[in-house]
Amino acid sequence: MVRSESKIILLGETDSTNNYATRLLKKETVAEGTVILTKRQTSGKGYGRNSWDSEENKNLTFSIILYPGFLHASRQFLLSQAVSLGITGYLSEKTGAVSVKWPNDILIGNRKVAGILIENVISGSTLHSSVIGVGLNVNQRDFPAYLQRATSLCLVTGKTYDLDEALQEIVAGISLWYNELKSGRQEKVRSCYLAEMFRKDELTDFRTHDRLFSARIRGIDEFGQLMLEELSGKISVWPFKSVEMVY
Repeated sequence: MVRSESKIILLGETDSTNNYATRLLKKETVAEGTVILTKRQTSGKGYGRNSWDSEENKNLTFSIILYPGFLHASRQFLLSQAVSLGITGYLSEKTGAVSVKWPNDILIGNRKVAGILIENVISGSTLHSSVIGVGLNVNQRDFPAYLQRATSLCLVTGKTYDLDEALQEIVAGISLWYNELKSGRQEKVRSCYLAEMFRKDELTDFRTHDRLFSARIRGIDEFGQLMLEELSGKISVWPFKSVEMVY
């Protein structure tokens, strides 16, 4: 069980907290819920080939080590849903209009405030270990020009936040939803995630490698793939990174 008082490994600098956690797991047995936190991340990782840029000492960049052996490998996106709910729960206590942009972005309004990167090790048909990477913009006020849709909690609310307190609250929220999964309440996690989805049921433009089309998000399937209802009424299913929302 993950606890809010989980062990924290604080690093002054590292390439990526996910990379550090992965290296650590290869060397030793690590207690579930261990948090790897850094003040400066030099090569932050996003989904696929994306990177995560964060101003030093302004934001939260951390990873949590979990052992979700109770989850079938084909249902691993449930873990992402639980983590998303832990983060949106924290943010919703501070501000409104918080949502999850499938598959792994957290938004305030239509601007990105956090990203999630989960790297799993599969053993047989189940998850052996998971490294949960989280980047959350907390107190940063200025962003590079290429991050046009980035925002921070500070920019939205006008307040400055204690990073240690924020970390404890977020880890507690993730713990709560992770333990819901562990207790078998997967449908509760799934339904709450769907309620937080950005632009669910709204007519929205999407782009693939060869076409632009309009559709409504109707949910996700059991494997975490996006379900879109196109104007023809056809329901199409899209794996990760196969379709991009245009907004």
